Amino acid sequence: MYSALPPLPPLKDEAPGVAVWLRCCGAGEPRPRTVWLGHPEKRDQRYPRNVINNQKYNFFTFLPGVLFNQFKYFFNLYFLLLACSQFVPEMRLGALYTYWVPLGFVLAVTIIREAVEEIRCYLRDKEVNSQVYSRLTARGTVKVKSCSIQVGDLIIVEKNQRVPADMIFLRTSEKNGSCFLRTDQLDGETDWKLRLPVACTQRLPTAADLLQIRSYVYAEEPNIDIHNFVGTFTRIGLFDLEVNCLTKILFGALVVVSLVMVALQHFAGRWYLQIIRFLLLFSNIIPISLRVNLDMGKIVYSWVIRRDSKIPGTVVRSSTIPEQLGRISYLLTDKTGTLTQNEMVFKRLHLGTVAYGLDSMDEVQSHIFSIYTQQPQDPPAQKGPALTTKVRRTMSSRVHEAVKAIALCHNVTPVYESNGVTDQAEAEKQYEDSCRVYQASSPDEVALVQWTESVGLTLVGRDQSSMQLRTPGDQILNFTILQIFPFTYESKRMGIIVRDESTGEITFYMKGADVVMAGIVQYNDWLEEECGNMAREGLRVLVVAKKSLAEEQYQDFEARYVQAKLSVHDRSLKVATVIESLEMEMELLCLTGVEDQLQADVRPTLETLRNAGIKVWMLTGDKLETATCTAKNAHLVTRNQDIHIFRLVTNRGEAHLELNAFRRKHDCALVISGDSLEVCLKYYEYEFMELACQCPAVVCCRCAPTQKAQIVRLLQERTGKLTCAVGDGGNDVSMIQESDCGVGVEGKEGKQASLAADFSITQFKHLGRLLMVHGRNSYKRSAALSQFVIHRSLCISTMQAVFSSVFYFASVPLYQGFLIIGYSTIYTMFPVFSLVLDKDVKSEVAMLYPELYKDLLKGRPLSYKTFLIWVLISIYQGSTIMYGALLLFESEFVHIVAISFTSLILTELLMVALTIQTWHWLMTVAELLSLACYIASLVFLHEFIDVYFIATLSFLWKVSVITLVSCLPLYVLKYLRRRFSPPSYSKLTS
Repeated sequence: MYSALPPLPPLKDEAPGVAVWLRCCGAGEPRPRTVWLGHPEKRDQRYPRNVINNQKYNFFTFLPGVLFNQFKYFFNLYFLLLACSQFVPEMRLGALYTYWVPLGFVLAVTIIREAVEEIRCYLRDKEVNSQVYSRLTARGTVKVKSCSIQVGDLIIVEKNQRVPADMIFLRTSEKNGSCFLRTDQLDGETDWKLRLPVACTQRLPTAADLLQIRSYVYAEEPNIDIHNFVGTFTRIGLFDLEVNCLTKILFGALVVVSLVMVALQHFAGRWYLQIIRFLLLFSNIIPISLRVNLDMGKIVYSWVIRRDSKIPGTVVRSSTIPEQLGRISYLLTDKTGTLTQNEMVFKRLHLGTVAYGLDSMDEVQSHIFSIYTQQPQDPPAQKGPALTTKVRRTMSSRVHEAVKAIALCHNVTPVYESNGVTDQAEAEKQYEDSCRVYQASSPDEVALVQWTESVGLTLVGRDQSSMQLRTPGDQILNFTILQIFPFTYESKRMGIIVRDESTGEITFYMKGADVVMAGIVQYNDWLEEECGNMAREGLRVLVVAKKSLAEEQYQDFEARYVQAKLSVHDRSLKVATVIESLEMEMELLCLTGVEDQLQADVRPTLETLRNAGIKVWMLTGDKLETATCTAKNAHLVTRNQDIHIFRLVTNRGEAHLELNAFRRKHDCALVISGDSLEVCLKYYEYEFMELACQCPAVVCCRCAPTQKAQIVRLLQERTGKLTCAVGDGGNDVSMIQESDCGVGVEGKEGKQASLAADFSITQFKHLGRLLMVHGRNSYKRSAALSQFVIHRSLCISTMQAVFSSVFYFASVPLYQGFLIIGYSTIYTMFPVFSLVLDKDVKSEVAMLYPELYKDLLKGRPLSYKTFLIWVLISIYQGSTIMYGALLLFESEFVHIVAISFTSLILTELLMVALTIQTWHWLMTVAELLSLACYIASLVFLHEFIDVYFIATLSFLWKVSVITLVSCLPLYVLKYLRRRFSPPSYSKLTS
C-alpha cells in the first residue's frame, strides 16, 4: 500500500503497475471504510477531491481576508480610523483624498502583491493537479488528471511516475511480481523499497481482469503516523515585530504631543474635540508608508537571492522573513544528506587478525582471483561443517568466505537497462556490466555489493527465489534463496538462508549492528574493540557471520517457521522465537565499514558560521561514535576543543551526577544521545539548556524527529535568539517548521524538506553566502529603510508642531492637499526606497570576514538607541526648517509654505545621500528623478505656492541657507565619526 500525500514518491518498476486509490480520510469522524475496485460510485461515504491546494484564499475570501490581515496591525487600523474621522465635519482638516488616497495606495499595493502570490500558488497547484495518469475502465484505459482521480479508481502508474494518492498495489506486469518505490517525500529515505502486490490479483492474466472480479478493499480507520500529516504553519518575522513595537512608541508620542498642545490652551472650550483634531494633525508621526516600503523591500531581497549566480537553484518560499537570515544565533543541522552526501563508500574489511583499507583492496582482489583460478573445475565450497572447524583455512579462503557472505547477504537486486529502454530479459541473459544498476532499501547495501563487484565477485541476477554471482573467471554461481529475514529497526539485523546449487550445501548468513551481533556470534576477543575503533573513524560498522546447516536441520527449522507464520495469536513473537533458534554460536567472518562522504566545502562553511558567532548544533539519528567522528571531520568541533560525551543516563539521580560533571567542563563541545537528552529534559530542563547553550557546539545522536523540533523550541524559549534549521529529508520537516528560519537542502532524500522550508538551497555550502551576504544585507537595508521612513514622517510632524506652537497652538494644518500626499510619494519615495540597494561592504568582503555578522546579532542596526538618534535628527531638522522659514519669510503665509516645503524636500534628498554607503546607478536616477518631479510640479501648485516668488533670488538663497543649516552639521558629524570612531566595516573598505 502506498501511504503517501501528493506530491509523492516515484515508482521504480520495470513495467506499469495497477493500484486502487484508497483515500485515508473522509469527511467527518475517521472510521473504517470499504472501497470497491473500479467502482467509485459504490463508495459508502463522501471523500474530498484529490487536489493540492496551497492557496491562502479563494475567490470569495480573498478581499475580506487581505483586508483583515492588513487591519489587524495597529498602525493600519489607526489610519483607517483617521480616514473615517474625516467624514465628521467637525473633525475634518482638509480634503478627503488627503487621507484616503495614501491609505488606498497602500492597500492597493498590498492587494496586488497578495493577488500575484495567490496566482503563482494557483499555477503551481494547477501544474501538479494536471498531471495525467491512466485509469483502467471497462472501455479500456483513459487519461485522467490527478485532480480527477476518485476513490475506487484503478490507476496504472508507469515507471518513474509519482504515486498521485494513497494506493493499494494490486498488480504489476513484472513476471516476478516485484516493484521498487522510493519514499523520499515521506521519511527522507532515498533508497528503493521492494513492494509486492496482492497475491490473488497478481495472478490474473491481464490487468483488464481486475474489472471482471467482484472485490472490494476494507481499510481500518486512519491512524497517526509519519505517512499522514495535516497541518498549518504561520509566522511573523522578528523584524516586523520590532517595527510594530516602534510604531506603538510613536503612537504614544502622538498622544502626548496632542495632549500637550491642548494643555497649553488650558483645556479651553471643547478641548476633547481639539485633542482629536491634533491627533489627526500629527498623524504623520506614524508613517503610513512604512509597511508597504518594508514589504516591497522584502520582494527585492527575495529577487536578489534568486538571481545570485553564486548560489544557483536557491528558492525563496517565504518572502516575509529575509531579514531573519541576518540575525541567526543558533544553526541546527541534520547530518546525513546535509553535512554528508548520503553516498556510501566501502572503506574497511576487518577479519580480526588483518584489516584491508582502500589502499590494500588489490590484495583482497588477488585473494579472490587465486581462489577461482586455482580450482576452476571445482567451485570453492565448504565440504562440511565438521571439516571447516578442524582445518585451518588459508588467508585466501578466509577472505573469500567473507566476500561471498557480503555478496549474498543483502536485499539488493541488479536491474539491466539498455539504451535508456528497459530490456530486462535480453540484457539479463548477457549480464552486461554497462547496463546493470543496483536497487536496494539502503545505500549501505548498494555500497557493499558494489565493493564485492570491484574485488571480483559480482551480483549479476536475482529474483524472489534465486541469486547468481559471477566469478573473476566469468563462471556463474547459482544459489537458491530459501528464506529471507529482512532488516528491521527493532532487530537491527538481517539474515538469509541460501543453497549452493553446485554442492547442495545450505548456509545461513547474517549481518547486523555490533550491539546485537555480539551475543549471536561465537566468543572472540576482538569484536568490541575493533567495532569501537572503526566507529571512531566515522565508519558505519556491520558484523557479518555465517552458520552451515545440514539438510535435516533446515527441514526442521522450515517446518517450525511455517507453523509459526500460520499462527493466529502472537504470530510475530513466535516467528522471532523460531528465527532466534538459528541465531546461536554463529561463526564470525568479518566487519565491514562504509563511510558517508562530506558535502563539498562543509568545513569552510562551518568555520565561517562559527566565526560569525553562530553556534551549530548537529542533530542526527546515527550512533554516538559515528556522529562524533563526523563532527570532527567536518570541523564542527575544532582541534583544540575538548569533547564531553554525556554518558547514558536512565533516571533522575544519574542525570544529576552527569550534569554536575558536565558543569565542571569549560569551552568543550557536548555529545549526547537522544535517550539521555530525554531524561535530562524531563527532570533538569532549565539546567541542561543553560549548560548546553554555553557550549561552542552540540551533537545530539540517536535523535528522533520530534526531539529535533523540541530542541529548536527550547532554544527559542530559553535564549530568545533566532534559530535556523537545515535539513534535507522528511524527518527534518518538524525541525525546519519549528525554527524561526527553515532552510531545506534539495538532495537525495527528496524535496519534502525544501518544500516545507522558508528557503531552499542545493548545497550546504550555499548557506554561508545566504546568511553572511544576503541575510546581512537584508537586515541592514530594512533597518535603514524603516528608520528613514520614520525620520521622513517625524520631520514634517515636527514642523507642524512648531507651526502650531507659533500660531497660538492652533490646530491648523501647515500643508494641505497634494503637498502632503506628494511629500511621501513622488517627491521622496524613490530615493528612500533605493536604500534597499545599499550595502556597506562587497559580498566578497562579507564572506572573507564573517565577524561582521556578529554586529547584527545584538540588533544594533535597529535598536532603541538608533531609533532615538533618528528621532533627535528629525526634531532638529524639522525645527530648523520651520523656524528658518518663519524668520526669513517676507510678507505672506504662502511664502512660508514655499520656503519650508522646498527646504524639506531638499533635506530629505540630501539625507538619503548621507545615509547611502555604496552608490548604485539607480540611486542616482532616483535622486535626480524626484528632484525633477518636484521642480516640474511647482507649475501646478499655484494654489499652495507662489510661483512667482520661487523664481526670485531671495527664495533661492533662503532655501539654500535653511537646507545647509539642517544638513551640514550631520555631514560634519558623520565625517568626524568615520575619522575618529569608524565602524568595523569601514576599516575593511578603506
